[in-house]
Amino acid sequence: MTKYTTLRSIIKIPLIISLLAGSSVAMAAEKTQQACLNLTSLNLSNVTIRAAEVVEAGKFNPPSPKPNASRRDRYRGLPAFCRLKISLTPSDDSDINMELWLPVAGWNGKYLAVGNGAFTGNVRHSAMIYPLGRGYATSSTDTGHSGNTASFGIDHPEKVSDFGWRAVHEMAKTSKQIVAAYYQRGPQYSYWTGCSAGGRQGMKEAQRFPNDFDGIVAGAPGLDWTGRAAGALRVARHLEADESARLSSDQRELVYQAAINACDSADGLKDGLISQPEQCRFDPAILQCDSGDGSASCLSKAQVNTVRMLYASPVNPASGRAITGLLPGSEPGWTDLGWTASARASALDQFRYLVHADPDWKVDRFDFERDIVKAEQTDNDSLNALNPNLQPFFDRGGKLIQYHGWVDPQISPSNTTQYYQRVTDELGGRSAIHDSYRLFMAPGMAHCARGPGPNSFDSLSALEAWVEQGIAPDSIIAVHRTDGEVDRSRPLCPFPEVAAYDGTGSIDEAENFECRIP
Repeated sequence: MTKYTTLRSIIKIPLIISLLAGSSVAMAAEKTQQACLNLTSLNLSNVTIRAAEVVEAGKFNPPSPKPNASRRDRYRGLPAFCRLKISLTPSDDSDINMELWLPVAGWNGKYLAVGNGAFTGNVRHSAMIYPLGRGYATSSTDTGHSGNTASFGIDHPEKVSDFGWRAVHEMAKTSKQIVAAYYQRGPQYSYWTGCSAGGRQGMKEAQRFPNDFDGIVAGAPGLDWTGRAAGALRVARHLEADESARLSSDQRELVYQAAINACDSADGLKDGLISQPEQCRFDPAILQCDSGDGSASCLSKAQVNTVRMLYASPVNPASGRAITGLLPGSEPGWTDLGWTASARASALDQFRYLVHADPDWKVDRFDFERDIVKAEQTDNDSLNALNPNLQPFFDRGGKLIQYHGWVDPQISPSNTTQYYQRVTDELGGRSAIHDSYRLFMAPGMAHCARGPGPNSFDSLSALEAWVEQGIAPDSIIAVHRTDGEVDRSRPLCPFPEVAAYDGTGSIDEAENFECRIP
């Protein structure tokens, strides 16, 4: 053998190794793709896996008629995953769609389902980014319909059940079966996270299907779905009929500043936040104009009554339960017709399609004392999540973290504290539930996010530590950001505890606060 021949052979060795490595990668990719495709042959009751594909790392494009660049960029950091499109038909009139994303590598051994908002009928891909990035198998459902109205409910009681509670349960059950088939073992822990309607879904799961999830994060939950709708329409009807009673944006800001001035320092700290708004005794009459006519700097008598109406909590005459109003500090989120546009839209849908089954029904036909009773009777525990008996969920070791912003203008935070009190009354006091259920109220936080107070926090990590290590969250650190930079942090405390300043250091740093019963 010549020196040239030997050299040529040596040069070929790396090439051969490279080709073999490339072949191995290709074979692994093919095997991964096949494992994903094989899931379509699973035989599950009332389940059809319509499509299966492996999405390469960073290559997922969200389905949208015109996905913009910033929306696509949110998905660039995703790892490779097996994407399944699935149909569920638990009843003859059900058509529930869902997606399940399974990490190709680095699965953390857990499953996390995400919630929806309002009456939305679509898979929430954006909510699946975070759990998939953390190694979770994750799923989302369209709740059995498409679009964001309740029109699906007329003459379709099974679809109302799907939206109210069945779609999430069927999704959770199906997801865990498929996870077990794909990874050859089921999830060690199963979790739920959702806010608003997603919070309601999570609470419904804890109440109705205590075995579905080991831990639940329920943010700003629409527990009293029919009550919130009635509260929003009660104000809207009044303001549609009397334009002079409406508040301009300047007047809403005026009321807000007056409420802050009246109640901010009640906790001993003047920081621009009302820590206990339910105890705030602010009377908007101090803003009434001497002339009686409203202006940017004062309110007419009719406008003062509007503010009182927004704060008020009228009682359901049949159940005796208060239909809770909005709280001082929420005024920047009000609109000229009272509650947020989203609250009014979903409220109108609730009464138009699900209560009266009349597409032509309008707000001017709303009568609070009659319609709130009919709404709750019609709902019959389908959408409302008001059952205070969480004992079956607690008995199997389930952990529940609920949170709500005190200045939420869309779902009354007092509905959350009302429910918490009902659970404590039902199950024997705070000490009886404290090892399983903790509520965190956030001063200055609006609906699910935003607001002048610390409003961003990692509730999922707190839940994981509680479920998996038995470390209960005695506080959760929340931060506020301006232009992406943290400018305030504060501990959120288990209700009824509040964050109390220890008297030293910056009032914008969480380390200078401790949780205390006021």
